[in-house]
Amino acid sequence: QVQLVESGGGLVQAGGSLRLSCAASRRTFTMYAMGWFRQAPGKDRDFVAAISWSGGSTYYGDSVKGRFTISRDNTKNTMYLQMNSLKPEDTAVYYCAADQSNVLTLVDGTASYWGQGTQVTVSS
Repeated sequence: QVQLVESGGGLVQAGGSLRLSCAASRRTFTMYAMGWFRQAPGKDRDFVAAISWSGGSTYYGDSVKGRFTISRDNTKNTMYLQMNSLKPEDTAVYYCAADQSNVLTLVDGTASYWGQGTQVTVSS
């Protein structure tokens, strides 16, 4: 069982930046591919970004490419999402996810473990 806890959400003006963190409970953090998803009110959950266990491979949703950067620190069992040039349409609850399979499983929208989410609100 892996417990995931997100932090770093909040209210920011358009054009601003936020950094989300996801802390994992297990010491075997390096065995898991990790990712971020988001869900806006009344909309489906969308893939945002994913990173392989080593950090060597990263993937992004089209709407965030060039603005968001995913990274991980395996020594701290923590994953990050640096969000720059934020837009009002980035407003959503952001979820951390983990899976022991290939990182492409996360890109496809599937994960074994989910965090409870952190709210990001971007004002215009």
